[in-house]
Amino acid sequence: MARASRLGPSHHGPVAEAAAPATAPAPAPASGRRRLAGGLHRRPRLRLGLLLAGPVGWLVIAYLGSLLILFINAFWSRDAFTGLVIHQFTLDNFVALVENPLYRTVTLRTVLMAAAVTVTCAIVAFPIAYYMARVASPRTRGLLVVAVLMPLWASYLIKAYTWRLILAEDGVMNWFLAPFGLKGPGYGEVGLWLVFVYLWLPYMILPLFAGLERIPSSVLDASSDLGARGWMTFRRVTLPLVVPALVAGSIFTFSLTLGDYIAPSLITTTQFIGNLILANFGVPDLPFAAALSLVPLTIMIVYLMLARRLGAFEAL
Repeated sequence: MARASRLGPSHHGPVAEAAAPATAPAPAPASGRRRLAGGLHRRPRLRLGLLLAGPVGWLVIAYLGSLLILFINAFWSRDAFTGLVIHQFTLDNFVALVENPLYRTVTLRTVLMAAAVTVTCAIVAFPIAYYMARVASPRTRGLLVVAVLMPLWASYLIKAYTWRLILAEDGVMNWFLAPFGLKGPGYGEVGLWLVFVYLWLPYMILPLFAGLERIPSSVLDASSDLGARGWMTFRRVTLPLVVPALVAGSIFTFSLTLGDYIAPSLITTTQFIGNLILANFGVPDLPFAAALSLVPLTIMIVYLMLARRLGAFEAL
């Protein structure tokens, strides 16, 4: 019995230890990256804010910040003797813009040119966009889209200088029209109008194409079933539905023409707003140039407000 009792502890000890439940390992502490990911997952608004912080910050600082500086500079003046900017509030720049007939004439000329280019682009672009959206086969439509986009791949300066060569006295246009007893417009406002129409036409075709493509075929079929002829269907159905896309395209053509200064410098000696702004920045009369820059900016703000009421932003 004594020997059994001596052997007991040595025999039952390992069995008892094996029978004891194993202790579960302590969970590893969550890493900072996991805690951050979990916190962002539970807060979708915070996640969206962090995603937009970079682009919105760049927009506020680089774009809106520069516009604010431009607006502030417009209320300063330039010392005629020293050429230094006087940082004192004044309305002299705006008074000069209103009282001087030169600036009124240039502003009116620029707005009329932008309007003429916009109307011409709409007239030329509509049949092209209609054929692409409603008539052409998918293969032809793809080729036409590439053809419309291809001019946008070329440099602006290359296209402008090419048109300068085309409109020259001994250029391609006069060479082509000479057998018919005709002559090209040459350098001037008409030539500039042609250049602007060529440059900005794709910006009108693409929104119109998208707007026409979104019109359901069933709507046009219903108009035909109700006895409407082709012209009436266009006037009563197609045109009202495509007006937002038309206005969306006009935003591009109107604004791009309004602020352009390179093509007017190459094609004509007539002054436009962009040329005057550039000339005043080079004097330099920065405050007056800033005040003059607010003229097309104000015109575009009014134009965008009208476009918004016509639903153009939904068609962009």
